[in-house]
Amino acid sequence: MRMSRKLLVLLLLLPLSMTPASAIDIPSTFSFHGSGYGHGVGMSQMGARSMALAGRTSEEILKYFYKDVVIEPVVDSRILRVNIGHLLTSTKISTNTTGALVQLFSGDIGDQVDAVPIAVFSSKASLNLSVLGASVVPSVTVGKKITSFTKSRNFTVRWSGTRYLPGIDALISVNHNGVTRKYRYGQMQIRAVKDAVLGYRLELTNSVRLGDEYLWGISEMPSYWPLAALQAQAIASRTYALSKAGIYRAACDCDLYGEISDQLFLGYAKELEFKYGLVWKQTVIESAGLVITQAGLPITAYFFSSSGGKTELALNAWGSAKAFTQIVDDPGSLEKALNPRFVTWDRTVAQSVIAAAFLLPDVVTLEVLSRNESGTVGQIRATSSTGAQFTIRGETFRSRTKIPSAYFDLISVKN
Repeated sequence: MRMSRKLLVLLLLLPLSMTPASAIDIPSTFSFHGSGYGHGVGMSQMGARSMALAGRTSEEILKYFYKDVVIEPVVDSRILRVNIGHLLTSTKISTNTTGALVQLFSGDIGDQVDAVPIAVFSSKASLNLSVLGASVVPSVTVGKKITSFTKSRNFTVRWSGTRYLPGIDALISVNHNGVTRKYRYGQMQIRAVKDAVLGYRLELTNSVRLGDEYLWGISEMPSYWPLAALQAQAIASRTYALSKAGIYRAACDCDLYGEISDQLFLGYAKELEFKYGLVWKQTVIESAGLVITQAGLPITAYFFSSSGGKTELALNAWGSAKAFTQIVDDPGSLEKALNPRFVTWDRTVAQSVIAAAFLLPDVVTLEVLSRNESGTVGQIRATSSTGAQFTIRGETFRSRTKIPSAYFDLISVKN
């Protein structure tokens, strides 16, 4: 998609310095036309789907999108701490599995096997956790009876049918912010962590084994897609997780977020997915241990939904070069039958969102200063009614405004 170099939102007859701010029309909205969905770096999932339909193998797909890499087996039994609840004020943990047991421990006990729980409850009870200052406050509810326990900075939760506690396989429900998700494996940790803006909040994590317990719960590609595409996704997801394992992030008390900022982790809900959940699980099993490496190390295997016809370099998107990223043709993203929603797209963005993206009080002029070889916007500059200007990367603009991709044109404004 070829786009003009300059896009001026407002034409002023007089120099800005000579025109009173009150005389300047400030647009209420900005409209964009573009193609693709996501940052464009690494493997195009729509491209992988197209290649798989054309008979290409998972290895061929991966080596097409990632530069100078090797697909090889490694040990993937590491335990990952995955954030499943970020900046919470409270959360509730329970089970409906008859005969199952749930244990609560004070502190972050890791893999300790001789720890003594401070509470044990069954399917008739629920564990409630809330934040109070720098502490987590737990209580267990059974019917109308509520039993409170001494607050602490962190707690650990285990349940039966896991490597930590033998017994009936428990299915755990976690509810916060009006959403309930189900988990089957590992254990959970709850910690009070101080946020710079909000103060202390709860961080809820699920410690799971990378090679199976974690990957079985990943939902980054529809499980009815061709097998080679699913295999490529399983290998990419395993590689991405391995590249992040052991790099502790204090803000989330985790290795990875269970959201698309890292990878979408649905827990046991993925296995329960109608008809196709077990297809994904089997794909993970059959690709066990395979990862993408460069110079003997797992790469940060970025992937995205679809592009505007070419993939992007990490350097262009984020300002940091990654030797395994490259610009290659991605015709699958432009196949209307495969990608009907994002072959082209149109979005209208409010003035307030545009201004916030540039950290300006308002924006009257947008100008695309450069484009990358891939077709994405390289640099985009905004001018305020005050005369202040600010320039950011096209990918930063996409991320802040929530438009689908950095493959875009500005087509109109509304005053």
